[in-house]
Amino acid sequence: MSNLPPLRRALFSTLIDRLAEAPARLQIVSGPRQVGKTTVVRQALAACDPPSHYASADDPTLRDAAWLAEQWQEGRRLAGEHEGGAVLAIDEVQKVENWAEAAKRLWDEDRAAARPLHVVLLGSAALLIQHGLSESLTGRFELIRAPHWSFGEMRDTFGFSLEQFVYFGGYPGAAALVGDEERWASYVLDSIVETTISRDLLLLTRVDKPALLRGLFRLVCDYSSQIVSYQKLTGQLQDAGNTTTLAHYLDLLAGAGLAVGLEKYSSAKVRQRRSTPKLLALNTALVSATSGRTFAESRKSPEHWGRLVETAVGAHLWATRDPRTELLYWRNRNREVDYVLSRGDSLTAIEVKSGRRRDGLPGMSAFESAYGPTENLLAGGDGTPLDALLLDRWPTR
Repeated sequence: MSNLPPLRRALFSTLIDRLAEAPARLQIVSGPRQVGKTTVVRQALAACDPPSHYASADDPTLRDAAWLAEQWQEGRRLAGEHEGGAVLAIDEVQKVENWAEAAKRLWDEDRAAARPLHVVLLGSAALLIQHGLSESLTGRFELIRAPHWSFGEMRDTFGFSLEQFVYFGGYPGAAALVGDEERWASYVLDSIVETTISRDLLLLTRVDKPALLRGLFRLVCDYSSQIVSYQKLTGQLQDAGNTTTLAHYLDLLAGAGLAVGLEKYSSAKVRQRRSTPKLLALNTALVSATSGRTFAESRKSPEHWGRLVETAVGAHLWATRDPRTELLYWRNRNREVDYVLSRGDSLTAIEVKSGRRRDGLPGMSAFESAYGPTENLLAGGDGTPLDALLLDRWPTR
């Protein structure tokens, strides 16, 4: 465990604690590709007392329910041979055909027989996994989220400066390549983006317009941290379909850990769904790799660097917020608040200070007058230093 950075160590400790509990439990470890889920789980399996069986469904040919049952049977065998039970871990479980229904049947059989078998299921595409969970495994699992690597993790593990993190983002597998920026960008686009889209989205869910999905992803990267109407998105894309299609594809990209369209904050109990979204890439590496700009070129452009900084803050808030906390934005005419964290009666307004900001914060003042937030936060400039904010977890109060 010593080679794991802080947040992965926390994930490791959580797994160890839960695998030691009785009765046996079903754990789901979910997060984007290449954030270290498999590494953490395999280290936890090696460190915990019960024997374990690990298998991966990450294969170009989709596995079926019979394959899952075979792996489950091996876990049952180990559990029957050892007094303390056993652990079964299935990686990339969403690639098993009808996995949720099969897991429900097998898990219910184990509970009826009081078998001491802990089950850990890992998956790259959170949205796809959650779809299966909501249909078949309600009330049977605990979800453990594995987000992108934070600034603190990239700094402590790879020596990233704040500026390097803002540009190169939080993919540990790409960190060794930052000295060769062309190779680094190719790695991000080929090994992360293309693999996620082609193997986690197009292969496993219905996408009637694959070219539109890819085009939308590139537009999110081009306009990350900006508020863009669906009408404008439609005008930028060929064969764009309708607003419902674009909103659905944004949901798919969010589930895969690539990008999200943030909704506008409203005090109304029922917010208008599909409001004009604020586009946000969930890792700044995605913006940098698709932009064609080098690190030096990005630093020289106040406009582009400001968007990267605001994206880094938004992606950090998205990754580290409590799941019950909504991340939103607010705008009224020409007044805007970059990010709003909303949970129950708690409301935090966050403005990111960058080179493209005018003096003063009219959006923050207008928002405070209208809604009376619990806290106002200025990130950067004369406010909270960016490195301090990117080392924090939200909400903190």
